[in-house]
Amino acid sequence: MSYVGPDFDPPQPRRNRRRTLTVAVAALVPGALLGWVMYEALGDPGGSGGSGTAAVRPSSPASDSAPTDSSTSDDKPPGPTPTADSTSASGPLQGKVVVIDPGHNPNNFQHTAEINRKVNIGTNWKECDATGTSTNDGYTEAKFTLDVAHRMRTLLQKQGATVKFTQDGDRSWGPCVDERAEIGNKADADAVVSIHADGAGAGQRGFHVILPGKVDAGAADTGPIVTPSRDLGERIAGSFVRVTGNAPSNYIGDGTGLVTRKDLGGLNLSTVPKVFIECGNMRDTKDAALLTSGAWRQKAAQGISEGIVSFLHG
Repeated sequence: MSYVGPDFDPPQPRRNRRRTLTVAVAALVPGALLGWVMYEALGDPGGSGGSGTAAVRPSSPASDSAPTDSSTSDDKPPGPTPTADSTSASGPLQGKVVVIDPGHNPNNFQHTAEINRKVNIGTNWKECDATGTSTNDGYTEAKFTLDVAHRMRTLLQKQGATVKFTQDGDRSWGPCVDERAEIGNKADADAVVSIHADGAGAGQRGFHVILPGKVDAGAADTGPIVTPSRDLGERIAGSFVRVTGNAPSNYIGDGTGLVTRKDLGGLNLSTVPKVFIECGNMRDTKDAALLTSGAWRQKAAQGISEGIVSFLHG
């Protein structure tokens, strides 16, 4: 997500490095660390089995108000189309509820008045939602998040989980950030993950997982979810590195892939374990080449899903 609009104020750099080794200790196995080395030494690890991904053609930044489609030919998730809010007959996650929150609605750009309306996030008031960002070639964050969400739903349903979405491109705009949190709360979800991609400057690469800070103000009380959400986030970060081979962000998180924030309504208002993940930077051409690859998005979905499964197994 671009740090413009609701929940997107620029985060302050973290100076406390006490948790710098958290992800490495908790989940980043030697193979994952090797992935970091390969990532830095060879550049783009590619979208499928080392075959690489075609680089995004340079162009002027696309307007958020008029997104275009520059997705690759492997855009569709593999396998049959999953059904919404359904569960497999059996599996290790039977009885578990996972809510996936695909960041931004593809139609938000047509409803600026509605998404600019302020909502209460406990600590203050912020806009209902935002349009999200896009690659320089116009592949939108909203399309990316829905694609990864669909792939995650297929993987998690195969494990027996009941999977719910906050939106599936099936409404004209939104939902607002407070309603996104409410959906997870009403579902009594065992885990909620909000899927995003960043809109930072060129040369800023990598993923990061956003954790809720301790907030007790107005309708926000994150005290009960801070610890389990950190566990969820650490497991997702570790499995994301292992499966995708991509390094944590080089511009936020002090190399841990973890960032704690208190200004996000989707986290502040949650009463169940919840994290955000910024899967990469859409404005960097190397990251964009991955984000626009269906093969890489499958890896991203697998990495996030395996982190969720690990968390739910305890």
